[in-house]
Amino acid sequence: TECILEPLSLPESPGGVAAVESSPYVPCIFCKECYLLAEQNQLLKHMIIEHKLVIADVKLVADFRRYILYWKKRFAEQPITDFCSVIRTNSEAPLEEQDNYFLLCDVLPEDRLLREQLQQKRLREILEQQQRERYDISFHSMCMFCDQEFTGNRSVLLNHMAREHAFNIGLPDNIVNCYEFLAVLQEKLDNLQCLYCEKVFRDKNTLKDHMRKKQHRRINAKNKEYDKFYIINYLEFGKSWEEVQSEDDRELLDNLEEDWSDWEEHPVCAVCLFCEQQADTTEKLYLHMQKSHGFDFPKIKSEHGLNFYQQVKLVNFIRREIHHCRCYNCQEKFQSKGGLISHMEETEHITFLPARSTWDQPQYYFPTYENDTLLCTLSDSEDLITEDQSEDIPVVSEDISNLKALKQSSVLNQLL
Repeated sequence: TECILEPLSLPESPGGVAAVESSPYVPCIFCKECYLLAEQNQLLKHMIIEHKLVIADVKLVADFRRYILYWKKRFAEQPITDFCSVIRTNSEAPLEEQDNYFLLCDVLPEDRLLREQLQQKRLREILEQQQRERYDISFHSMCMFCDQEFTGNRSVLLNHMAREHAFNIGLPDNIVNCYEFLAVLQEKLDNLQCLYCEKVFRDKNTLKDHMRKKQHRRINAKNKEYDKFYIINYLEFGKSWEEVQSEDDRELLDNLEEDWSDWEEHPVCAVCLFCEQQADTTEKLYLHMQKSHGFDFPKIKSEHGLNFYQQVKLVNFIRREIHHCRCYNCQEKFQSKGGLISHMEETEHITFLPARSTWDQPQYYFPTYENDTLLCTLSDSEDLITEDQSEDIPVVSEDISNLKALKQSSVLNQLL
């Protein structure tokens, strides 16, 4: 006789209640039909047509598979009417033409609690993932816009793309599942698809020209495909980033009468003039430039009496010179930015400005980088008064006793 040396297992439907957590399948709550997780809409359609079950606000369910498995177990224990509202269609028609549909929604306390628990569990998992990515130094990826390769921390690549290619997807600390995010973007570019308007082009050069000229070198914030890569979309149950932002805006409007003296502007990703460091306030950025590079922007602004437009020109001038790996004081050129910055810090060329005529030129009204957030934060200091400005400026009127002679000799004629 043959011996059975190991316990045998009958084949089990992947849609069974005992399905393992890692299964890629999601079962129907009522029968043995099952679908891939990616086919969620097909399962919902099946349950509506075959079993008359409607699940409200499915998009707010943090873990669809766990949600379905939970209710499959509960419906096996108690009648569906203990949990669901019954909606009768064609109530005025003959009985045979009427239908009863069952609505499962978070009005039911048990359903609400389940949704909140799933959301909290997902939030913990996402925050753990984000923490791992923040401190991961084994990151390795190519830039999507040039042949440069990056290793170390993900922030090095993201800062490079923001600074060198004007492609800014946000602060690294606001992003999660970065590898997957970059893979999604790279696949679109490989398919010759614009990241913003998502039109497809015939070749790579046409796509590059389109994204540059149309300023489409950015992602479309309205595309829900990207929501999973931003922490803000996981923080509050049932709320997208747009709803969170609109609530913040309403709060501001409601509190207009409050004291705004301690209000501080928070620009998005202002980048250092000399390295890849980013900061979410100008104060932090100025402090970084002073401590790390010896460049004291507020002091320079004050000493030189720079107004807003002169600050704009100075920033664009410095950006241009650093981009060309050229010292803005001695004009020496270097092979890399690292070599240039080392030279400028050692010689203290970074600390002092060249002659005003070098940088105070109309050409520097135009941004070196089209998404340079630092330019949006510049302002005239209210207490910035130089010696020349502090004195009363005399105004000499023209003698109007002889208007005919005045018309012939007026300085206004030089302007015509």
